[in-house]
Amino acid sequence: MKKLTNFIQRFWKGRNTKPTSAKFIFIGMGIISTIWFLVRVLPKPQRAAYPCMRAAAPVMSGFVIYLLTIIGSIAAYRKAKMNFARSKYLYAVIFLFIAIIGYVVFIFQNPVQVFAGTSAEWIVKPNEPVGVARGIYQGRVTWVYDPKAANWDGTTGYWWDDAHTSQTESDIMMKNTLIMLTGEKDLAKAWNALFVHFNKAKKNIEEGYKTNQKIAVKINANNNNGHANSNEINASPQMTLALLRTLIKDAKIPQKNITIFDASRFITDNIFEKCHKEFPEVVFVDNIGGDGRIKSTYVDNAIPYSVDNGNLACGLATCAVEADYLINVALLKGHVGQGVTLCAKNYYGVTSIHSDWRKNAHDNFNQSRDGKPKYMTFVDYLGHKDLGEKTMLFLIDGLYGAKLVNGIPTPKWNMAPFNNNWPCSLFASQDGVAIDAVCLDFLRSEWPDMVDIAYSDQYLIESALANNPPSKVIYDPERDGVKCISLGVMEHWNNMKDKKYSRNLGNGSGIQLIQKTIE
Repeated sequence: MKKLTNFIQRFWKGRNTKPTSAKFIFIGMGIISTIWFLVRVLPKPQRAAYPCMRAAAPVMSGFVIYLLTIIGSIAAYRKAKMNFARSKYLYAVIFLFIAIIGYVVFIFQNPVQVFAGTSAEWIVKPNEPVGVARGIYQGRVTWVYDPKAANWDGTTGYWWDDAHTSQTESDIMMKNTLIMLTGEKDLAKAWNALFVHFNKAKKNIEEGYKTNQKIAVKINANNNNGHANSNEINASPQMTLALLRTLIKDAKIPQKNITIFDASRFITDNIFEKCHKEFPEVVFVDNIGGDGRIKSTYVDNAIPYSVDNGNLACGLATCAVEADYLINVALLKGHVGQGVTLCAKNYYGVTSIHSDWRKNAHDNFNQSRDGKPKYMTFVDYLGHKDLGEKTMLFLIDGLYGAKLVNGIPTPKWNMAPFNNNWPCSLFASQDGVAIDAVCLDFLRSEWPDMVDIAYSDQYLIESALANNPPSKVIYDPERDGVKCISLGVMEHWNNMKDKKYSRNLGNGSGIQLIQKTIE
């Protein structure tokens, strides 16, 4: 059903769908969606809240309305004919009128509208920051754009082949974004500045990395079913290796002290083999282990959540709990339900969820459809001591990016400076709220019709104001009696052309977006 859902979304977003063809496909999809919804939801009504069910529901309801319309028109026409025969002209005219109206609706209503995305409505206005900015340079988000980094034609081979995605340019992008983030002159000093700032902010000690400390790197390997390679959008092998190279060569982190992991999914061969060949002592952890990977284990009830969160997994991966530092490497893409999947959502893969997404609960991931404040699970992730509050660096791999959560990278980006090409971008920040806010602006500006994009900034508002959120929830993800403080700064840019935040404009204490193009 996951593939069907995404097919439906991709199909109906097409601008060139002919109305006649659309009706026939709509009827077919309506029948399938209705059967699927009834089979899944009738035995277990709570499944209606699942993302796949939320995606199927508009198709089903639209189909049912269509069906009732045509059946009602036929019934009304028969009533009109019968009343004419009995010389009951008033009733005959009324029923005929109803039949005509129903027929007109059936013929002229565009079924594509059933699948139309919501408008990009937001809770806060542009350049009105909320929360407390974090980082050496508070609220700084760096953005490196290198048009030579990705050149896949969309059909030939794998997008992550070295012939299509450049390792050299990925290394250059990683170097530049870390230097820009810290303001240092070389990578060794940049890494030291990151460690020193983290330890000062979290532990109130003025020190850098210590020899035996462990670093866990959470990548996003969501779209695969095992170790075999996939052409769906996942963590790129090139950016993963670029990060490892600078951690080991510049920051001088021993290989054995670094873990690359996605505890709930599978690290595919393209990532493992490329990285393991160069750095054989680096540890790889995924859901099943084997083939050189270690099987994930969990610390039970490590995240009890701030409120009763249904059946959402409460265990956290041992490699994350035991690490001294985390690095969060998310992807630039949309997602059914919550609109986007960035750094905050990437922590879901640290929890003890089932590798089969159909068997997991997804409580409180989605924002309110009317924008009203509510408890958001992502705030607990960003505020947890072993997740967001242990993360020294947030990265978002935007070499390709995608409108949907899965499938091959697609479509190419129209906004400047991409101009019908891949985004070829890497984003970095020490502020987990700020980096998600920036990438949300990119995604919603490129695709304002993205599924479930309306009010998708809700989790960022709650996070920025976690000490006193609009929902009035007491965010205490460990339930140790210590409330979360502000988890970063949230702001929308002024417009998609200028991409300016309040610190860029010199009139606020919000986000500063620093951009560099690699020529």
